Amino acid sequence: MLDAAGVEYAVAKPSVDEDAVKAKLSDANEIAAELAAAKALSVEAGDWVIGSDSVVAVDRRLFDKPRDREEAAEHLRFFSGKEMRLTSAVALAHRGSAEWQHVETASLQVRELSDAFIADYLDAEWPEVGYTVGVFRMEARGVQLFERIDGDHFTILGMPLIPLLGALRERGLLLA
Repeated sequence: MLDAAGVEYAVAKPSVDEDAVKAKLSDANEIAAELAAAKALSVEAGDWVIGSDSVVAVDRRLFDKPRDREEAAEHLRFFSGKEMRLTSAVALAHRGSAEWQHVETASLQVRELSDAFIADYLDAEWPEVGYTVGVFRMEARGVQLFERIDGDHFTILGMPLIPLLGALRERGLLLA
């Protein structure tokens, strides 16, 4: 997303114990916001750092990335015919301080999924969807999981990009 938006950046791997953060919180907004900030703060840099995270909730149950293909199939069976709430957060940190963050939630209505569809879908999309909390990539076959989507496209992709770009402009990091 940052490449497409023309934002120059370098990638650094954050060092965050996500399970410890999740153990303290139960609200999807709080979890996403806390993890985004923690990721940004965990990267030691003298420059600005962006951190982001996404949380999926279905029937008030929070989901992690699937551990394996069978768990991915279990998640998809559970999601079938239900509303998925995807919450994405982005944070900006500077010199060890969280300076800004933003959280947005999108609603995705998962259509009824047959076992045959789930098997075919995972044949085509595994292991890539194993790295995603909702077991889908919207830019690929994952779009076939849904019958209705309400929310910002970038939030669904994993980071509220428009608010981030505004925050970068406000701080003089992008041209206004």
